[in-house]
Amino acid sequence: MTGLPADIVIEPVWLVEATYAPDGAETRVPFRAEHVRRVAERIAEGVYVEVGAYLDVSTSVLIVRADSEAAALELVRDDVYLRNGVWVELRARPFGRVRQAS
Repeated sequence: MTGLPADIVIEPVWLVEATYAPDGAETRVPFRAEHVRRVAERIAEGVYVEVGAYLDVSTSVLIVRADSEAAALELVRDDVYLRNGVWVELRARPFGRVRQAS
């Protein structure tokens, strides 16, 4: 018995935090369209669950479906922001996402 209602599940996903460089608000400008386009593609594919950033441009948060921490980080490592120094650090933690059962 899980103690959850029958129509609710906890989906194991990864919460990835991507820290912006101190000048990230400025340096992201030429890469932003490509970044947002790729994020939207991965959401459509079901790889990313949710993506956004704090409005102070300090950290982006990506909730991703992956089998391991290494796999979650690898999904985000190919982002144009990380490749161009807009993001300078990645961290991933396991996260339990509450959702309706399929």
